[in-house]
Formats: sequence, C-alpha cells, structure tokens
Amino acid sequence: MGRFSEPHVCQCLSRIAAARRNSPVTVAGGRQMTGPQFVEAVSRLAHALLRLGLKPGDVVAVSAYNSDCYLEWLLAVAFVGGIVAPLNYRWSANEARWAMLAVSPVMLVTDESCISWYSELHRDGIPSLKWHISLGSLSSPFSSNVNVSTMGMLDLHQITPPSSFSTTDYLWARDGAVIICFTSGTTGKPKGVAISHSALFIQSMAKIAICDYSENDVYLHTAPLCHIGGLSSAVAMLMAGACHVLMPKFESKTAIEVIEKQDVTALITVPAMVADLISFLREKGLRKGRDSVKKILNGGGSLSIDLIKETVNFFPRAKILSAYGMTETCSSLTFMTLYDPHFSFSYQPHQFHVRADLSSVQRPRGICVGKPAPHVELRMDGDDSIGSGKILTRGPHLMIGYWDQVRSSVSSSHSWFDTGDVGFIDEHGQVWLIGRESGRIKTGGENVYPEEVEAILLQHPGVAGIVIIGIPEARLTEMVVGCIRVKDNWLWSDKSHELGAEKEERLLSDEILRQYCRDRNLTGFKIPKTFIPWKKPFPTTTTGKIRRDAVRQEVVSHVRFIQSNL
Repeated sequence: MGRFSEPHVCQCLSRIAAARRNSPVTVAGGRQMTGPQFVEAVSRLAHALLRLGLKPGDVVAVSAYNSDCYLEWLLAVAFVGGIVAPLNYRWSANEARWAMLAVSPVMLVTDESCISWYSELHRDGIPSLKWHISLGSLSSPFSSNVNVSTMGMLDLHQITPPSSFSTTDYLWARDGAVIICFTSGTTGKPKGVAISHSALFIQSMAKIAICDYSENDVYLHTAPLCHIGGLSSAVAMLMAGACHVLMPKFESKTAIEVIEKQDVTALITVPAMVADLISFLREKGLRKGRDSVKKILNGGGSLSIDLIKETVNFFPRAKILSAYGMTETCSSLTFMTLYDPHFSFSYQPHQFHVRADLSSVQRPRGICVGKPAPHVELRMDGDDSIGSGKILTRGPHLMIGYWDQVRSSVSSSHSWFDTGDVGFIDEHGQVWLIGRESGRIKTGGENVYPEEVEAILLQHPGVAGIVIIGIPEARLTEMVVGCIRVKDNWLWSDKSHELGAEKEERLLSDEILRQYCRDRNLTGFKIPKTFIPWKKPFPTTTTGKIRRDAVRQEVVSHVRFIQSNL
C-alpha cells in the first residue's frame, strides 16, 4: 500500500514554492531566497545526500547557529528519510559526546558555533561517524581534518533536481521518526526524544490555528533550532508559507534592529528574552517597539504581570499568547491569550487561583496555562478528593519514545503519558499547574510544590526572582527555604526594625515575606522557614529554566560550611 496518506514535513515545499514565488522565504544576513530558490536548494542537498550514501533511518547530528542553511538541512535530511539530531552548541564537550554516542549519527554537520568543543570531540572520536560536513569555508578550523567536507565539496551546483515535488519523492524512517530532540535536562543527562512527522504536522496545525500564522507573516527566529520550541515553530511557519528571518543567536539589540528593518510580525520568546528586550528598549529611551509585531508566543515559563504590562506598552499591536508543553509532547499542549489588542480589556492577574467555594479544604494555588489545543487530550490522575493530581496526555502529538527505547523496540503498555507535572482543570476547562512531581518538597509529612510558593512571592513588588527549595532537616525531613533576588532600590535586612521608618516602604526581610505569604492565605507549612538573599543570577539550563538542583546544592554546601565553622 502507498504512503500517500502519511504526513511528511517536506509537504510544505510545494506551498512554499507557490506562495512565495516572487518574495523571500528566508532572510539571513545579506542573503535572501524566494520560495522556488529555497525549494530547489533543499532538493539539490537531498539528492547530494542520496548520492553520498545516506539511507532512510540514518541519523544526522547538526550543531550550528540559526541560519537559512540550517533550515535546508532539516528538510533535506527529512526528504531522504534521515533523522536530524540537533545538538546544542552551548553544551560542553562531554555533553556533546554523550549525546552523539546516545544516537549514533553517521554524519555530523557543524559551523563555527561548536569550535569550543569540536577539537576535543574529534580527538576522542565517535565510532558511528562516516562523514563530517562543515557549513563554513575551507579556512574553517574544521577543514584541517582530511575527513571534513564543506558544502562546496558536495557539488550541489552539478545536481539537477526533478522539476516536480510529489509525495512519492519523499522517504520515511522507521516509525516515521524525523527528529531526535534532546530534553533540556534540569537534572541529570538530557534524553533523546524521537519525534515523528505526524507529531510535527499536528503541532504545526495547532500553532497556525491558535496563533493565526499565515503566509503574510514575517517570522523572526529568536529561539535556537536545537530546542523543540524553536524547531516546532519553524516547521509551523514553513507550513504556513511565511517569511523566515534568521539571526545566528538571540541578542536583544540585534533582535530589535532586525524587527525594525524587516518589519517582523511574529516571534516566540521565553521570559528571559522578554526581559532582555524590554530592558534594551527602556535603556534606549524608546517608548515602544515596532508596530509591525502582531504575534508574540511565550513558552518556557510564565510571564510575570509586570512583564506582560511592559510588553503590551512596548508592542501595543501584538497579540500576546503563552504556551505550556515539553519536548516529549512536540512542544505546546495548552495555549492562553494574555493580551489581545482587538478587544478592549486590560490584563487581569488571573494567574493565581483561589477557590472561594472550598471553605475548609482549598485547592492548591497554581499558574494558569490555558486550555488544551484541539488535538490534545488531557486528564488528571487525581491523588486527592478535589481533583488535583498528575497531568496525563495522549494523542498524535506525543513522541514516538525515547531514542534508546525506539532502537531497542521497547514498547510501553501505558496508554497515557505522564508529563511529570501536577495540577488540575477548573470548571472552565482551564489547566492550572501546581508544580513538578520531581521537585516536590516533603516537610513534616506534607507536600510542598515550589512553583506554588514562587507564584505567590513573585507578586511582591520587591522580588526580582525567587527559587524555593527543600534542604535536609532532622525533624521535618526537609525544610522549605526561599532563595531571593531583591529588586534594585529595595533593601534586605534580617531585622527590619533596625532601619529607619522612611526606608521601610522598600524593605524586605524574612518576616515581611512570611507575612506576605500569610496575607495571601498560603498554608503555614508551605511558607519558607528562612530566606537567603541571592546576589548573582540563578543557574539555568540553555532554555532558561531554573536549575533547582544546582541552587539546592549550593545552599546545602553553604549551610554545611557554616555548621562546620560553628
């Protein structure tokens, strides 16, 4: 039976060729390509890979900055049935080596982004590698190795691609796998997640429908293509037929310049990116950003109320949405509109949930992440009488499996995927996150989810950042501790009465913050027993997620040092 009914990411090519026949589909630096030029480049590269000997199911590792060439490689490898494994150029040599040994690529594609670890990786060797392609020139540091080829050596100009692009030209890997995307790994080593054509197709349709992406959009690639957020949004915009503007990596100054020059209409962010953009615009004394921006999709964590308001002020014509998801679900599970300029309403702080009708037993507070996308089925595996519990999901958006399981033909009998998050669905169908099951603190026999406490404390005007952790304590098992970053022009004191009354308005202390929690009806055992002022930025993963384990380790080491010197 033919495979004419199966989705394939390269099915976007015919639309790109038609929709952008005389307009650019990619803009990268001084280069531009129209739809037909881009499609021809993908086809030439795909046929070069076939001639080289790449087979369906072969894994091609790519470590590179965002570029039009990166997009070509993603589609060309998929075209011939290969599987792309994007590597994070910010990894250490050990992390890159571990990832490559885990997925056994036959080809490595690199640019100057990974110079810091390439030489060490090459010295140790990766047994599965047959080819290494450098996206740079012959003067590239990689080219000193005789086994390294450049794009020019592939003789793409000598290849004449077929004139038509029917689905029979495409090849598929086993189980329809097309991407191995690595989790960001807030604890332990990242896992290789095998994503199918079907999952990317479904995710793209959801983003196009909910975010209203179209061929009229000019999309700025702010997120790296090695992460599922940047990757899935890139595929969605390819299917929509939009124009792609690519800068190597995110920098707020460059992003604002590109937005103005290219009349960017859409971009995706994480909270750290939004904060950087707002900070840059404020430093430059600009009252607002470019009016061309119409769609901002935020992921990787919730935006504070202050950040939302400032984003609205600087990008007044932009619809601002947030999404909740993970690598294993091919990005977004739920979406929520934070601001829509077409409706005359101001954003209300409905992030924090209080149930007035649960008199003696309240549901835990949480962060609202919106409603599930049309293709997503969610349910709660309730562990209490009021409906909160593990968030489970199933459907075509899910990963094929972790790569080691896919290769070994290990199958799971579970019909639902456990996201690892705890939350509930309210009477309006909104999903609320309480926290990560793995991050739960056990104190005095009670459960505390750090995210719930952090959501309350982040509302305080003097708190710039907060990480809640549990540290070992003999009587309670774990003691709840708050690591706090104080905003500029605010003061921290362990004894507030020591400072003059004129300064107390902008004063923070243990007792002030504990009282703040009590005033917002946070249960007593969830309130931190102590707060630790944190002078430096919190350690994060490459996607901007807080590394809670690293914060905890530093605090525990600090406490032990103090105890040993008593």
